[in-house]
Amino acid sequence: MNTRRASQCLRPPTQINDHAACRKPCKRRRGPPTLSQGLEPCARKRPWSSAVPAPAAMEEESVDYFDGLPDDIVVSVLSELSSSADRPSDLISALLTCKRFHVLGHRPLVLSKAGASCIAVRAKSWCDSAHRFLKRCVDCGNLEASYVLGMIRFYALENRGSGAALMARAAIGSHAAALYSLAIIQFNGSGGSKTDKDLRAGAALCARAAFLGHVDALREIGHCLQDGYGVRRNVTEGRRFLIQANARELAAAVSSWPAWQEQRRQATAAAGITLPGCCPLLSDYGWSLPAPEPHPANQFLAEWFGARAGAAGEGLRLCSHRGCGRPETRRHEFRRCSVCGLVNYCSRACQALDWKLSHKAKCNPTDGWAAVEGGAATH
Repeated sequence: MNTRRASQCLRPPTQINDHAACRKPCKRRRGPPTLSQGLEPCARKRPWSSAVPAPAAMEEESVDYFDGLPDDIVVSVLSELSSSADRPSDLISALLTCKRFHVLGHRPLVLSKAGASCIAVRAKSWCDSAHRFLKRCVDCGNLEASYVLGMIRFYALENRGSGAALMARAAIGSHAAALYSLAIIQFNGSGGSKTDKDLRAGAALCARAAFLGHVDALREIGHCLQDGYGVRRNVTEGRRFLIQANARELAAAVSSWPAWQEQRRQATAAAGITLPGCCPLLSDYGWSLPAPEPHPANQFLAEWFGARAGAAGEGLRLCSHRGCGRPETRRHEFRRCSVCGLVNYCSRACQALDWKLSHKAKCNPTDGWAAVEGGAATH
């Protein structure tokens, strides 16, 4: 009678046969095997253990869950990135990560929320692709891109009509910097003749920008009221606007004061200069404040004409305030300093800032400059 052990009865038939075939050539030996006897074990099939993952488990681990994210979530993340990016390369690097980022990154929602730092194109990097990128942002309704591209076209590329239209598009959307730039164009008659000046329109645009909190517009309308330039003279009201400008300037500087103080301390330590208890005045009243960072559009103009040896054209001059970058569009468009005649400004706001920043220590009387070169004098 053939008897089977209980363990053999519980095994599948295939395993029983394999085990029987395996046991046939094997002989029981006493002691450890020698080299002459061989070290090859029985070729017995072993079940999958927990240490070695099964093929199905390996497939689950290799699944890319990013592909399962809805497009709306990815677009929302990219929109937040474009609005908070410190430089254009932050967004561009994200778009180059994968094809999906590149496609979703050009959605209107992403480009419409791009901030000023994200579209801060440098003059040395200007090319057709940068122009197309700004134009695409404009088409998506980005007011900041409309202002930046309008400034570049109006002053750098000398496309006056298109540039003014883009700035007007941003101004309609209550963009304060665009309103102020259009006010300067009206004050100076930029892009036209001297008879194209419209002081009333310039004052109205400047007042609207001041209402939106633009510091330069507040300072400009304050000086206009004090001088009666384009508006009825009101010294008290003009002084109130100047105080508001300095209050906003102070609030903006206080937020960045620790970083500015540390940067200034390192610069003075490297130069071997002892840091005084105060710094030079930049505001109209009281203690001074660090110079404000120029807008990316003004920074582009300063770099653009700086690469051309500061020349905007034959006989044309740049605004002497280093944070402006605006050039003349015709000869003797800007007003010159009435004392030295060596500097010129596109606006009273630029004159007031540059006077506190540097010109106060450099201005010396020069006789006969107006008779030789002509041009209006600043007050």
